[in-house]
Amino acid sequence: MKNQPTLILGTAMWGWTISRQDCFALLDYFYGQGFREVDAATNYPINKKPEDFRLAETILKEWIAVHGVHDLRLMMKVGSLNNQRTPEINLCRSFLLIMLDEYRQLFGSNLGTFMLHWDNRSEEGAIRDSLEGLDAARREGLQAGLSGIRHPEVYARLNQEFRFDFRIQVKHNILQSDFGRYAPFHGAARFIAYGINAGGIKLDPAEYHERSSLKTRGAEANMAHPMLPQLRDAIGKASLNANRPPISSFNQIGMVYAFYSPDMEGILLGASRIGQLRDSLAFYETLKAHDYGDLYQSLKERHAEEP
Repeated sequence: MKNQPTLILGTAMWGWTISRQDCFALLDYFYGQGFREVDAATNYPINKKPEDFRLAETILKEWIAVHGVHDLRLMMKVGSLNNQRTPEINLCRSFLLIMLDEYRQLFGSNLGTFMLHWDNRSEEGAIRDSLEGLDAARREGLQAGLSGIRHPEVYARLNQEFRFDFRIQVKHNILQSDFGRYAPFHGAARFIAYGINAGGIKLDPAEYHERSSLKTRGAEANMAHPMLPQLRDAIGKASLNANRPPISSFNQIGMVYAFYSPDMEGILLGASRIGQLRDSLAFYETLKAHDYGDLYQSLKERHAEEP
């Protein structure tokens, strides 16, 4: 079997649907269980409230200061200039160097990966300028990363010169995956799956509550995805295997799908409550101890059948 992906705690909803107190509790539990990787971005939370710009990273910095932690492996995504869900970015070399210096000051040894975020550009000259900024981060001992890249083929072409060992965040779940779009990097980069629960989809509509992330983002929670009956059927068949625990949630389906996917080195968890995080960490141990390869193959085939 391929190397098992690690778990990464996400912060996209911190300061939005997740209070500072709950963020602290999530980090306390995650860290206490021996996990160290945390994902953040300059524009989190993306709730269109200017006063909340960079709030998620502020909460994270406060937690680090309170606990005196020095061994996180923080992934910081930079480039976005606001949290209004607009495509406005600055990824020029000079700006990246400013942000690199600032995040080095803010997080010190806790900073592990420096990522370019939300790049819609296709011009080789502009992208080369960004990669030169990223190279400065590499020289300081940080890993290089990409997230939300519209033209990965340009990055792959230029990387023949730079030779980055990229960590690439990619939306990847049974209903929607951008992994195929990053084909130029397949087998040559380390991928991290985010959005594994497709924005908060539940197998049972009765599970949604008013603070559910799906509702918060404006989606109709009562609109069942046409693929859900097929997924329930796959779960039912998988449950006939008495040698392993049955699947009980869409989040667990997402974890199976990411865990067995090729090139995935990490799974990003967007837990908003301690109960969710506890369940995810427990199921992660189940995944490491039991074989769900047949379920993954079934999910993969069903995904391929989708138009």
